[in-house]
Amino acid sequence: MPVKTFKQAPLPGVMVIEPMAFEDPRGFFMETYHQRIYAEAGITGPFVQDNFSHSCSGTLRGLHYQRRNAQDKLVMVITGEIFDVAVDIRKGSPTFGQWFGVHLSEVNHRQIYVPRGFAHGFFVLSETADVLYKCTDLYTPGDEYGILWSDPAIGIDWPPGVEPILSEKDLVHPRLADVPDEALFDYQP
Repeated sequence: MPVKTFKQAPLPGVMVIEPMAFEDPRGFFMETYHQRIYAEAGITGPFVQDNFSHSCSGTLRGLHYQRRNAQDKLVMVITGEIFDVAVDIRKGSPTFGQWFGVHLSEVNHRQIYVPRGFAHGFFVLSETADVLYKCTDLYTPGDEYGILWSDPAIGIDWPPGVEPILSEKDLVHPRLADVPDEALFDYQP
């Protein structure tokens, strides 16, 4: 089987995937996505858009989501290392406002699956990082939302010691408590 494990994160629906990498003196080979195997683990897609970002050390992207054209995301790092975060923004969820973070790198080959209903972001730990993520809906201008990365009510434990580099948009996102209900998701057990 080409995938080592699918691990359910503490936030229901969020999963950490550890693909099997076949290494030899030339390098390694791994399968980064297999529709049937991922569907058996509950990641059904279909994925319709791939995104790629290149970021320098200290870059923080997030916390982002789309509401009307909600996206499930399957995230992996091609080069470098990031601290990747998902935040539950489903009204009525037992884990509403809670976060989960995981280190993704070119060395550990981990992936994180972030379903709709969660805001997503990451912080670059290495000199640079190349991040690839698959999405289940297309990017839709005008349907972009965000939560303030430093919202104290969420309390994400971002890696210490570096003042993050943020986009103008990410600097001014509201705190979760200030997001109107219609801009959040409804929890459906």
